[in-house]
Amino acid sequence: MSEELQRLRAEIDRIDEEMLGRLSRRAEIAHEIGRIKNGNGPGAPIYRPEREAQVLRRIAELNKGPLASETVTRLFREIMSACLALEQPLRIAYLGPAGTFSESAATKHFGAAPSFEAMSTIDEVFRAVEAGNADYGVAPVENSTEGAIGRTLDLFMQMPLSVCGEVMLRIHQHLLSKATRLEDVKRLYSHSQSLAQCHEWINRSLPNIARVPVASNAEAARLAAEDVESCAIAGEAAATRYGLNKLAQDIEDEPNNTTRFLVVGAHDAGPSGRDKTSLACSTQNKPGAVVELLEPLARHGVSMSKFESRPSRTGLWEYVFYIDLEGHRSEPRVAAALDELRGRAAFLKVLGSYPSAAL
Repeated sequence: MSEELQRLRAEIDRIDEEMLGRLSRRAEIAHEIGRIKNGNGPGAPIYRPEREAQVLRRIAELNKGPLASETVTRLFREIMSACLALEQPLRIAYLGPAGTFSESAATKHFGAAPSFEAMSTIDEVFRAVEAGNADYGVAPVENSTEGAIGRTLDLFMQMPLSVCGEVMLRIHQHLLSKATRLEDVKRLYSHSQSLAQCHEWINRSLPNIARVPVASNAEAARLAAEDVESCAIAGEAAATRYGLNKLAQDIEDEPNNTTRFLVVGAHDAGPSGRDKTSLACSTQNKPGAVVELLEPLARHGVSMSKFESRPSRTGLWEYVFYIDLEGHRSEPRVAAALDELRGRAAFLKVLGSYPSAAL
């Protein structure tokens, strides 16, 4: 072994020791912060999404390479996740089963340290948080190609929970199987949304295969793992969990296909410097009501990033509008616009303010 190689390896060992010492000191400080928070009284949240967002943004801005900012922020996410677990281990409910994109979104947002519990439905995710059986829940709310997840929006009208975070997850679909050749598969399992997202690829590459819709992509992968003549459309996590081969990768028709998930809890988040505010409202039943409702947003310079209508379920042809605003509700311009909206809307519920997610 050359002297230069020995010197470099010795330097890496020294740096590793320094990093370990720094990490241990960071964990001690985080634990002390948790003790101070607990001194503020029972029920005070230990997890502060706005603070984590600020830390991760700062790290990304400071990063000068050679590691990509995405890699660096993922490492720091895991460090914060482990430190938070010293203060208070979190329980996270997500739309299961294990191996779904919802699980990937949950671990992307919270890191690997919390206890994750798969729920059968979005309703169960919300109920687990409302009942205190989970600290937070993660549920899909919209896909860039397939649109809104109506059930998630409806549940915000029924339950006293807040949005405290969002996760943007690029959806990469793979064709998975125990088989090793595309020619050997005879049936395809997939969630109906994924079948739609990969429709053109399936028509080109597997035009005559039987397509079997199932409850989730993780369930599709499980079924494919039991039958060598079957295949499934699912993501990386399902491929790993069920030991499946990738017969084809990234088969989604839209390369920028992204699903947005919301993090729900008993509280929303404080201002982080780059935030969103979500709300639900309805208008008076009169001509020009929607224009009148939205006018304060334009006048106060508040931008909308989402405007979605859903049946209100309280009367025929009555609708609730779901709106995402740029900015935190404590910001003067947003607060002023919301005050005017309350006076004009037949109904208004602020669902929460939270840090804007990055891809």
